[in-house]
Amino acid sequence: MVDTSRSMDAKQSKAFYVTTPIYYVNDAPHIGHAYTTVAADVLARWHRQRGETVWFLTGTDEHGQKVMRSAEANGMSPREWCDRLVETAWKPVLNVIDASNDDFIRTTEPRHTERVREFWQHLYDTDQVYQGSYEGPYCVSCEEFKLPGELLDGENGEKLCPIHHRPVEMLSEHNYFFKLSTFADRLLAYYEDNPDFVAPESARNEVIAFVKQGLQDLSITRSTFDWGIPVPWDEDHVLYVWIDALLNYVTAAGYRAEPLMFERTWPADVQLVGKDILRFHAVIWPAMLMAAGLPLPKKVFAHGWLLVGGEKMSKTKLTGIAPSQIIDTFGSDAFRYYFLRAIQFGSDGSFSWEHLTAVYTAELANGLGNLASRVAAMVGRYFDGKLPEATDHSPAEEALAEELRTTAVQADVAAVGLKFHEALAAIERFVGRVNVYVTEQEPWKVAKDESPEARARLATILYTAAESLRAVAVLHNPVMPKTAAALWASLGAEESLGKLEEQLIEDVSRWGQLPAGATVTKGDVLFPRIEEPKE
Repeated sequence: MVDTSRSMDAKQSKAFYVTTPIYYVNDAPHIGHAYTTVAADVLARWHRQRGETVWFLTGTDEHGQKVMRSAEANGMSPREWCDRLVETAWKPVLNVIDASNDDFIRTTEPRHTERVREFWQHLYDTDQVYQGSYEGPYCVSCEEFKLPGELLDGENGEKLCPIHHRPVEMLSEHNYFFKLSTFADRLLAYYEDNPDFVAPESARNEVIAFVKQGLQDLSITRSTFDWGIPVPWDEDHVLYVWIDALLNYVTAAGYRAEPLMFERTWPADVQLVGKDILRFHAVIWPAMLMAAGLPLPKKVFAHGWLLVGGEKMSKTKLTGIAPSQIIDTFGSDAFRYYFLRAIQFGSDGSFSWEHLTAVYTAELANGLGNLASRVAAMVGRYFDGKLPEATDHSPAEEALAEELRTTAVQADVAAVGLKFHEALAAIERFVGRVNVYVTEQEPWKVAKDESPEARARLATILYTAAESLRAVAVLHNPVMPKTAAALWASLGAEESLGKLEEQLIEDVSRWGQLPAGATVTKGDVLFPRIEEPKE
């Protein structure tokens, strides 16, 4: 994880700002949380690889009834519970998955709570909040009032949350309300004028249909418990957890505290969320920003659920898998690669150990890993570990160079467009093409001929393969940073070309960057064989 103490350089231009949702600390993280964070991390790393200034935020949502009940169930105060989980589970998992976040915000931090109180005091002072009463079905797991038509029928006449399949509670409170209903027309106009604001298309259609039905004013305070930010004008109430949590994206960016940083960071370029919290981010959040006169984020992207056994991953249903259960066997790079390669980002995706093992074996161990190993071995065997000069070019080499140019463009367009599976498919096709090239050129046979012509041909084949791997290391660096670094080092590229993270995507397809004479070494196997995954 990147040092979170850094602040934005005043001389920098507007940063590419990407956020994950901040995660509830009612339990330890599972791979569903890691999936979102990895996607945000790959996007952040990709934009850094394009030479852009990037600000990547994640964090934890620590207020609300759900967190309070989890703490009580574990015999702790809410503060003790949050501190323990954040330090022993949520922050450590960022290291486990190799997240490169620039900041980590907790909603219990003063830099957040003070700005939240100021934000809502402003909306109260400008007559966008009023006092009233509300009674309705409430899901504690969602921290949200539900519409009666949304509920599912349970046993004994119970009504269930459609997301968590748990009984809802009927709540009746005298609270303060945000005039959300007055923003319906403005939101619809904004969606129309900014068609990329909500993505993918299925999510956009859902949000528009929801708003067209009409919006109800939003209860923004609670008075039946005290684990929350006190309402500044009435401290008998605490702020509703969602209208507190949503503001993390601006409080972390310096809202009302660091104006220059806020100018350099906000609005966010991409906010990644799970589809179950889409309405909060695509309806309530932009309405709050409109009410305060603040710019809206450029894109809210809702990805699908990770399914295990056909159901959404859930701790309560014992389908929550800790990231370490996979990473301890397959490694963090394979974890990152698999979930973005195997699932179309934006759609639901099923996880199985069998499929993970198949992708790991076919594409990583037998594909990229085997290619890197045999190229390094042949340079070592035939040229004493020094990269030879390519002098005997043929149509086969030009075809591979052209393939790289196509791959670089395809991967860049796809990754920037959050089509990670397409970006990785393009890179995998190129790796496969290089493997085919080596197989067809048969350098092990060419090496048996000691004539100068054969020697030149052998040198060209191995240089071409190594130069291809140089490009693969750059393209895979945002997705598999450990593997890419090992590959970069094995090619002797850092000494001759500089740091891997400084190589630009736009330059990746410029052929011939590796210099002849670079030291090529055969290091550890990039992807060790997996005999049997841990379950």
